[in-house]
Amino acid sequence: MMTVKGRRVLLLFILITIALFSLFALSIGSADVKDPWKFIFDRSLTGPSHDIIWDIRYPRVIAALLVGMALGVAGALSQSASNNPLADPSIIGTSAGASLGASLAVVLGLTSIGTLGTTIAATIGALVASLVTFALSRSVLQLVIVGIATSALFTAITGLMISMADKPESRSISFWSFGSLALANSETLALLTPLVVLTSILGWYYSQKMDLLVLGDREVSHLGLNPGRMRLIAFILISLLIATAVSTVGSIAFLALAAPHITRYLIGPSNRPLVIGSAVIGAGLLLIADTAARTIAPPIELPIGLITSLIGAPILILILRKSGEVWR
Repeated sequence: MMTVKGRRVLLLFILITIALFSLFALSIGSADVKDPWKFIFDRSLTGPSHDIIWDIRYPRVIAALLVGMALGVAGALSQSASNNPLADPSIIGTSAGASLGASLAVVLGLTSIGTLGTTIAATIGALVASLVTFALSRSVLQLVIVGIATSALFTAITGLMISMADKPESRSISFWSFGSLALANSETLALLTPLVVLTSILGWYYSQKMDLLVLGDREVSHLGLNPGRMRLIAFILISLLIATAVSTVGSIAFLALAAPHITRYLIGPSNRPLVIGSAVIGAGLLLIADTAARTIAPPIELPIGLITSLIGAPILILILRKSGEVWR
């Protein structure tokens, strides 16, 4: 297992790499910007190039980092709370519940996409879906099966609701099928930043307790702790993270499953380093995926969920083939 110093060096290297790639992401895009580095390093310059870089690309880059961070932390907490390597927010129904809650609020005209009201509605939907999955499950196998069924049910209801809606704004919810950062702006960052950062810090702080869950519920109870309450708190945090991401940029598939597995392979399974590493890996993966989605075939923007799967799936398969003893 990697030492504490080794983990810190590796995370620092990854953070520096992400920072450099963020600058690169600002410099490229479908719009032609002459001498982009001049405008990146001198923000006081004005003109169309400044507007493209700082009003369009910059919010998108930061949103990608924040949403990737949220998904990575949510995935790590999901797997730790359930002690199940397959338990990511999309498999246990949390993502589908968030989409249903947000979609319902928009269709009923209670709020609009990317607002605090949508986040609240998405949080309620995510929490309901998560609690339903756990209430109906009695084993690890049942958790996966019930979660898949819950996700399918909530996704079907969302699809039917959107199909029957007449308002153009309601139909725009279909971008949640694959997720998109195209609508990210300064208002998006104002909503994402405090919610994602604060909830991630709370998740990191609380994650150490979940190391005990590997002992089993009976042993945890003997230590004077309530395993059910521990999982409930974890899934409240997970629901808030997923709801914040879904209500602003839509559903991003696969990343919440892949980021924790990649992190375990790199730095080990202890929960506090796992949460930090998953946040960093998730942010980096989504930034790479979003940059690819908007630059591979300009001016067409590719669905970012497909890109995350194309990037993350091969990495995850290779890691699992090399390290069969990550989960015991």
